[in-house]
Amino acid sequence: MKKLIALGLALIFATSCSLDNDNSVNYSFEVLPIESVDIPTEFTLGETYPITVTYLKPTACHYFKEFYYHKNLNERTVAPITIVYDNDNCETLENVSEEATFNFIVTSNGSYIFKFWQGEDDNGEDQYLTIEVPVVE
Repeated sequence: MKKLIALGLALIFATSCSLDNDNSVNYSFEVLPIESVDIPTEFTLGETYPITVTYLKPTACHYFKEFYYHKNLNERTVAPITIVYDNDNCETLENVSEEATFNFIVTSNGSYIFKFWQGEDDNGEDQYLTIEVPVVE
């Protein structure tokens, strides 16, 4: 499960940007832990459902970009990726939550296992909010 952290680090190092002009913009990407999730308790095959995650925005320079979304059979690993602008005027935020939503299309029977990344524990192990959602007829 270290893939998520490796992706985050790769994004940070590989995508830092500096434009060669007077108005240079430096930025990086950061994967943030999910605080809570709004997800249905069951799915119907062929239907589409919005799934909304809530995460804490650490600074005023963090903006949602996209989701890290990994599929493995009926298991999905999800985390928000933010773009972070390198700005000396970035205000540190306390308990400011943001929401982001993706649409999930149910394409198979059985249950889906969602693993929403919640950060690492003291030993550096990835922690997940795991939710199983059955597909009903």
